[in-house]
Amino acid sequence: MAGVECKGPRAAFSPRLDVYQGLDIITNKVTTKERAQCTHHMIGFVDPLVSSYTVVDFRNKALPLISLFGKRQKRADGGSKLPIIVGGTNYYIESLLWKVLVDTRQEKAESAKAGEDRAALRKAELEKMGGAELHKRLMEVDPKMAAMLHPNNARKIARSLQVHEDTGVAHSRWLEEQQGQEGAGGLGGPLRYPDPCIFWLHADMQALDVRLDARVDAMLSAGLMEELGDFHERYNQRRLQEDSQDYQHGIFQSIGFKEFHQYLTAPEDSGQRETLRDKGTEALKNATRRYARQQNKWVRNRFLKRPGGSVPAVYGLDVSDVSRWEETVLEPALQILHSLTKGESPAIEPIRVEEAELTNKRSRHTCELCDKVIIGDLEWTAHLKSKKHHSHVRKRRKVEACPDEGPAPGTLQGAQTAPLSPGRLRPDALGPNSRDASPDSS
Repeated sequence: MAGVECKGPRAAFSPRLDVYQGLDIITNKVTTKERAQCTHHMIGFVDPLVSSYTVVDFRNKALPLISLFGKRQKRADGGSKLPIIVGGTNYYIESLLWKVLVDTRQEKAESAKAGEDRAALRKAELEKMGGAELHKRLMEVDPKMAAMLHPNNARKIARSLQVHEDTGVAHSRWLEEQQGQEGAGGLGGPLRYPDPCIFWLHADMQALDVRLDARVDAMLSAGLMEELGDFHERYNQRRLQEDSQDYQHGIFQSIGFKEFHQYLTAPEDSGQRETLRDKGTEALKNATRRYARQQNKWVRNRFLKRPGGSVPAVYGLDVSDVSRWEETVLEPALQILHSLTKGESPAIEPIRVEEAELTNKRSRHTCELCDKVIIGDLEWTAHLKSKKHHSHVRKRRKVEACPDEGPAPGTLQGAQTAPLSPGRLRPDALGPNSRDASPDSS
């Protein structure tokens, strides 16, 4: 998260990889020129080897700064500076806009560094146990939460166990209380601030793909491979030797590391390094395009379709043609902000909030045909439409039509006589059937 105090009446914060020291290219950190225009906060203060920096840490650092700008940082005309969250990682932005996270005693004692370290170590210790063992433990102390989480989601299960250990209260109970607050919705608690608004910078995907590919090329020209090589030599190589490297935590999650893993670990005299470099470059471009689509999906599902009444106004700004930036982005944004700060309705209409579908993102479904556990209604619907599921259905029907021939290759043994129970897919079903629906929570 980076904070910015602009020369104008604004202050901005940008989650999330900017917090790590170095690696300016791969994290696309704000440039020296941009920093000359605004005083940036919270950039480059986390050691790259720290893997325990979480959304809770981000929120706990950002909220006091936002409060500071509102109360003490005054403009020459006596008004308060306006915080702007620039992202970035949408989940981190969400943690600031809504009261969606559960506090534990250790997290509240932010100055107690020893407590924070113990919490981080405990979380890492739990995650090493593996999803199956963690899920079993969670089932014992919080069966309702266990039913909402996939057994493979070790990180979230470990988090729920930590909440119970730190507070003595089940994580599911905390979430129920949070969602019971006035203004809360199915995804968490109420809005934290009274009048926020969201600017969604969107673009035609074809134009955006071209721009993203060009961005990767520019990163390579700016020295991306040298930056990655230097970081690998100083940090990552040691982790590999200790067999403690993973691409699921900390700075190593950033797009770029895992894509160039084979290149970085190949011997210098390997004749394949150039090929591996090209392979990594293409993987990086593909990952960047996927991430852009994930961000758009997040905005639609978590902002435009968010259940409940506490949804800020979302204004769409088209950045398909960057040559028209001032006309299509800057000027409309300033007009909207000017109206809102005066308590007036902007001339530009916000994007209409779509009516949220009545889906449960925590419901648990079991497909016996595919031998899979699916969490969430949308994910369940997607699974039922998948080629793999339809293939299993066809095989099952073939077996039932010709029972003397025995099970078809790839068909689950014993599936013909497998008992059905609530939440489990009927053998002949192509669509949703009865299921265990747990309370929707976040």
